[in-house]
Amino acid sequence: MLPQKNKKMRKLAIQELNRLSVEEYKRIEKNPVIVILDNIRSANNTGSFFRTADAFAIEALYLCGITARPPHRDIQKTAIGSTESVQWEYFSTTQEAIETLKKSGYQIITIEQCDNSTPLGCYRPPGQQKTAFVFGNEVNGVDQSIINMSDSCLEIPQWGTKHSLNVSVSAGIVLWDHLSKVHSATKEIR
Repeated sequence: MLPQKNKKMRKLAIQELNRLSVEEYKRIEKNPVIVILDNIRSANNTGSFFRTADAFAIEALYLCGITARPPHRDIQKTAIGSTESVQWEYFSTTQEAIETLKKSGYQIITIEQCDNSTPLGCYRPPGQQKTAFVFGNEVNGVDQSIINMSDSCLEIPQWGTKHSLNVSVSAGIVLWDHLSKVHSATKEIR
């Protein structure tokens, strides 16, 4: 429901946001989602992924290949401290990360423009199954070998001329969509 047109609104002060401390955050139950970064070039984008992962309380970030790792000045610039709260792991290859997750029962969903990809609006999360989303390099996207290892591909429909979103923007859209659908299906409101 949208606020009434003439209803006064007041921006909340930081103290009113009920923000968790890093220690409290580490103890809360996380959403069973892992984000895999497939050779992300920009440390600023990596920092944005940390911040988004914290906002949605996801299980972990898997940093693969050339993706920068903390501590890194450019990651810190956009992560604003979330490298301290979000669990992360480094893998020398994205294939290794996916193989590890498949053994643990994760469904692997790649975010890429592919033939037979599912438009995000038509996507239905796999119930309570653990899910890993793969996001790819800013220039080349997700490598075809990774697409071949994936269970499915999601695509964010776009109507402009570029058909390209910043990779960290894509993560915010996909994670919000996934978690809002999961939580509304289970009637769990956070």
